[in-house]
Amino acid sequence: MTLYTQQSKNVEKTWLLMSTFLIIVIGLGFVFSRMYNNPNILYIFVVFSLVMNITSYWYSDKIALKMAGAHPATREQYFDFYTIVENLAITAGLPMPKIFVIEDPSPNAFATGRDKNHAVIAVTTGLLSIMNKVELEGVVAHEMSHIGNRDMLVSTVAVVLVGFVAIVSDMMIRMSFFGGSRDDREGNGIFMIIGIVVAILAPIASTLIQLAISRKREYLADASGSLLTRYPEGLASALEKISQYGKPMKKQSNAIAHLYIANPLGSGQFAKKASNLFSTHPPVEERIKRLRESL
Repeated sequence: MTLYTQQSKNVEKTWLLMSTFLIIVIGLGFVFSRMYNNPNILYIFVVFSLVMNITSYWYSDKIALKMAGAHPATREQYFDFYTIVENLAITAGLPMPKIFVIEDPSPNAFATGRDKNHAVIAVTTGLLSIMNKVELEGVVAHEMSHIGNRDMLVSTVAVVLVGFVAIVSDMMIRMSFFGGSRDDREGNGIFMIIGIVVAILAPIASTLIQLAISRKREYLADASGSLLTRYPEGLASALEKISQYGKPMKKQSNAIAHLYIANPLGSGQFAKKASNLFSTHPPVEERIKRLRESL
């Protein structure tokens, strides 16, 4: 199986996982509508989720950049960064993405945007300060691969749907105990119980799906980035430096944590002890191992 075949399969699997989010939303709406004998609730859930997806499609890059505290980077200010992005865009056959910089000593980077024509690559000042040219090229190639693999939009939709499911689940739990009349609650006892169980489990399930998508994306982007530069050691060395820094980013948001090349919470003792099941990123050691085995 070639890398290109694997890319295609992974993209298909990712969209399959994303479809599960919609099923969860529809399931929540169905249970909620039966709890209160109001079919309009289901329609509201579906419409609201579609509106949120459309909104995230058009404004995903602006939302992510605002949350990260990034600002535009010019060629004059960051010549090496700019020229590396420009050269790799030409090599990958992609339009030149906009470049942004985040004032943060923790080395990290991410790509966002709704498609290759509206893509953005953002890096921290910490990354620019500790990477040599080859390592920076490896990081940029990784982010360029996210653009080329067309998985940025999937990531943004995942963020929106996870948030939506969490909000709706919280509403269901509150209304299960406090909403409606006593007769309504007693008359729909079974659905009340089902609703409470679903409301508790839905956010957990949706979060696990989001994390699974994130981990698949990182492995795929590592492999694609190495193919782009023809030098896997550059990215492997960069990941080593990032993991050795260890300290978390100053400005964090769980909503966009999975967009970064490395966990913005850092790689300290807590992060090392945390279960891989709930990590937004695959283990750095495993990523480095895979890269060096491809040499």
